[in-house]
Amino acid sequence: MALPPLALSQGDPAGIGPDIALTAWTLRNERSAPAFLYIGDPDVLRARAVMLGLEVPITESDCGHAAETFATALPFLDIPAGSPVTAGSPHSGSATGTIRAIETAVELTISGKAAAVVTNPIAKSVLYEAGFRFPGHTEFLADLGIKAFGQNVIPVMMIAGPALRTVPVTIHIPLKDVPAALTEDLVYQTCRIIAHDMDARFGLTAPRLAVSGLNPHAGEDGALGLEDAAVIAPAIARLRADGVNAFGPLPGDTMFHAAARETYDVAVCMYHDQALIPAKALGFDDAVNVTLGLPFIRTSPDHGTAFSLAGTGKAKPSSLIAALKMAADMALKGSDHGRT
Repeated sequence: MALPPLALSQGDPAGIGPDIALTAWTLRNERSAPAFLYIGDPDVLRARAVMLGLEVPITESDCGHAAETFATALPFLDIPAGSPVTAGSPHSGSATGTIRAIETAVELTISGKAAAVVTNPIAKSVLYEAGFRFPGHTEFLADLGIKAFGQNVIPVMMIAGPALRTVPVTIHIPLKDVPAALTEDLVYQTCRIIAHDMDARFGLTAPRLAVSGLNPHAGEDGALGLEDAAVIAPAIARLRADGVNAFGPLPGDTMFHAAARETYDVAVCMYHDQALIPAKALGFDDAVNVTLGLPFIRTSPDHGTAFSLAGTGKAKPSSLIAALKMAADMALKGSDHGRT
């Protein structure tokens, strides 16, 4: 099956998004990178290619011709940055272009012209200066999905690497707010979305979900906290009654060694660092950020803008290439329930 190209947003143009897009294109044959349409400012691409010493022909294109163009030139859809861009020096003047690139990638994917959204890293603090009101990429994409389909969208962030897939139930909130935010319904709904999308997007029927506890030793029978027994365990019971292969709550400190990882397909964790520390420790260069629960496919490199590396030639494209490959694989596997 021939896929439409992937829609790759530029991310913050002062960061390494342009660098790794250029490098990924140069490695398209060696690393089997699928065809993508770069959505962003071509002047930034040209300037960055000069800084990196790369001879990359770039050609304005649309989704209908991008796959064919990709063999000989990097196809782009022109979204002006909005202000002059200096590698390594972010500026809020480029926020409008960064946001518009994401919106365009989503529009192309929802319309079926692109196979999936792949997003280069953004700097949330830069976007906040320009009035961006979402905690991050994940929440913004969910809002775009709601507007497009008029239905409730619950985004679930999964970090997927060769050795581990993890999901944090609560994401971008202070650690002190996690116990109040963690509810039985949130754990239940998160796991239902994971189970659905692992089947629909990854072709993994009846995935095994290992659910962590919140407290040390999963609460140790209430001695170290009540949330594990009062919130997490009832959610797991509901999931199992629904036929979802979830088990726990498990002590977080014993979930991630090699033998433990053989017993599950996804580790469901209660807060951001509980999930992302092991994921990044085991696959820092090639882990992928995947948003489950959306009415379209979205992946992203699992790293930030790395402003200090922009234009230096030191930024590695491994995570972006992994994100491109995963997005293409997910699109090929198709989905159910009317999702793309």
